[in-house]
Amino acid sequence: MSFLNDTASEMITPLLPLFLTATLGAGPAIVGLIEGVAEATASLLKLASGRLVDRGWNHKRLVLGGYSVSNLARPLIGVALGWTWVLILRFLDRVGKGIRTSPRDALIAASTNKATMGRSFGFHRALDNAGAMVGPLLAFGLLSANLPLQHVFLWSLIPGLLVLALLIWGLDGTTLPVENADRSPWRWSMLDRRVRSLIIAAGGLALASAPEAFLVLWANDRGLAIAWVPLVWAGASAVKAIVAGPAGALSDYFGRVPLLLAGWGLRIALLIALAFTAHGQGEALTWTLFLLYGGALAMTEGVERALIGDFSHASQRGTAFGLYHMTTGLAALPGALLFGVLWQGFGAATAFVIAAIIAALSTFMLLHSTRTT
Repeated sequence: MSFLNDTASEMITPLLPLFLTATLGAGPAIVGLIEGVAEATASLLKLASGRLVDRGWNHKRLVLGGYSVSNLARPLIGVALGWTWVLILRFLDRVGKGIRTSPRDALIAASTNKATMGRSFGFHRALDNAGAMVGPLLAFGLLSANLPLQHVFLWSLIPGLLVLALLIWGLDGTTLPVENADRSPWRWSMLDRRVRSLIIAAGGLALASAPEAFLVLWANDRGLAIAWVPLVWAGASAVKAIVAGPAGALSDYFGRVPLLLAGWGLRIALLIALAFTAHGQGEALTWTLFLLYGGALAMTEGVERALIGDFSHASQRGTAFGLYHMTTGLAALPGALLFGVLWQGFGAATAFVIAAIIAALSTFMLLHSTRTT
């Protein structure tokens, strides 16, 4: 499901900032607004859907509902007449993501044991990113056939419908047994301290993250042609697919925190490198930094989820995943807006440097909290 869904989603995502700026005339701040609102919307619903799972709601119905909303709304971006239409459709797309994500992660955690939790989430992230590689390649093929951007968006409906077919006929419905359902009022203190520390630090890192939509603009500013954007995006997804599985498995043997610190540290170094890469330094360097940034993201995707699965009680697992996704997503809204405003007002270099500073503070906070746990 995740492979096919990301195939559909990533036919659109790398082209969206270019569609907004080149076709609809929006500026970088509008790109940041749309991406921030989209992720914040998904985040709020991730907590709600996770809580519903813990109260005994059926996983399959929540997952099916979420994927249905996304895959029916997303292709309609192709007929948008202005950036406000894109905002509405992107909002609906993320509503679907918010409904499905926490139930899906809770289902993965419930179907594995602690010794292989990192491998399980790493495997999921690998297939997810493999779909994110195939999607841009399909978009590149369609663009190479001289189809306009809008038609590429409409073609994403086909893999989206395959997702829904697989969900309906390929996934068993599961419901948490009533006797294990958590119906008590939820409190922050109920979570394990390590999970709380990760959620706070991950929120800070989300605030500091450079949205990948801006990496597309960065690469385009440095001479990368629009037709090549889907390929470099696919390449980054391929790197993610290669890195995510082994990184998750390594965390089963060497611990979650060392892998998190390594991945977050690499991300900080790359943000600084992106800031000081000037126009005209060569396409090879542009491709290298773009791909490495994708690898840095993949190093921690599965590990963060595995850590939550490790230390969350079974009856609170959906809520814990929901709170994690909500915190990182809500932080993405001011983060994306701040990044866009800094880019538009002071230039890309300033935006990347400020992001690196905030990311470093979040990493030190996680390191300090784990040393005192």
